[in-house]
Amino acid sequence: MKTFIAIAFILIIASLGSALFFLMKDKGRSNRTVQALAMRVGLSITLFLIVLASYKMGWIHPTGIR
Repeated sequence: MKTFIAIAFILIIASLGSALFFLMKDKGRSNRTVQALAMRVGLSITLFLIVLASYKMGWIHPTGIR
């Protein structure tokens, strides 16, 4: 599960980076920036729902602050 979450975070950061790249390259003339940011939001929501479902099914447990 830790590997899956790490990969999801890397994909979210990559989507944010591609949105920045498209913003600088296209200068607002295309929808690629909006599409990249929408993908980032979708990935973030999906990751949240997967973590929530994993907690409910008992696959992951909170550890607390030590």
